[in-house]
Parts: sequence; C-alpha cells; structure tokens
Amino acid sequence: MIRVMGIDPGSVVTGYGVIETDGIRVFHLDHGHIRVAGDDLPEKLGFIYHKIDALVTEFSPDEAGVEQVFMSNNAMSALKLGQARGAAICALVQHGVKVCEYTPRLVKQSVVGHGGASKEQVQHMVGTLLGITQKLQADAADALATAICHGHSRNSVQIPGAAARRRRSRRR
Repeated sequence: MIRVMGIDPGSVVTGYGVIETDGIRVFHLDHGHIRVAGDDLPEKLGFIYHKIDALVTEFSPDEAGVEQVFMSNNAMSALKLGQARGAAICALVQHGVKVCEYTPRLVKQSVVGHGGASKEQVQHMVGTLLGITQKLQADAADALATAICHGHSRNSVQIPGAAARRRRSRRR
C-alpha cells in the first residue's frame, strides 16, 4: 500500500486529495481545498507552500501526482498557475515526496475513461470510486482524480532493471 497525494494547483483555489492504493484498489483518506485570498502573488505562493507543507507533514504521502498547466488564452493566468504549481511541488519535494505530473486530459482518461470528460463526470466518478457520498468540490475532485491517476499509472511504469532482475531470478 502506498499513500498518494494529488494536487490540483491554482492561484485562487488549490485542491488536494490523499488516497492509499495497492495499485488496484483505492481508499480515500482526506480531501479539501486551499482558498487563497489577496492580491499579493508572493504572499499567495507562500500561503500555498505552507498549507501543502502542513498537509505533507500530517499525511506523510509516499508519492504525489500534480496536474500540469493547461494552455489557456490568458498568458498571465497560465503564468500564475505555473507559479502555484511550483510552490506546491517545492513543498512536496522538500519532504522527499516523489512527484509525477499529469495532463488534465490523462487524468480524465484514467478516471472517467475519456479525456474530454466534464467536471461533473470527474466529480461523479471520483465519488463512486472512493465511496464519497457528498458532492465533491471541483478542485478537490480534480486533486483526488490526479492521485487516482498516479496510483493507476504506477502499475504501467516499468522500474529500471526490474525485467533483468526477474530474468535472473527465474534462472536460479
């Protein structure tokens, strides 16, 4: 069983979700969102960093999945989103948490079955997979979906040298 934290970064609202998975089954531990107020960007980034740092201290995730920046029509929004991601990633890496990044399309594909899924479809499927009966806030649902995506992708990623070790062990 590994513990995975999912992060859906944002400069106004950052979602987080924590699950445990054995690679097949997923278990919900916690979720929520960090609402950032004010106009001062450095303060916002510091706030995100400290909140994620506290969550990592509380839940001790082994690995994390972070949603990548999507290209929007507004370059300034994309830049701020990238900076929020950086603050969250720094908080994770500081604790030695392995971080993997996923596109929103891949997250939706992994959880719903198609990359063009709506927010509502993601919320519904995450709730169904994790047994959460209350309506999930969108950013928290996206963060949980990212954690689930990471849990699923761990099974499909080859660990370097694993095939050679398996071949050697069969010869004995």
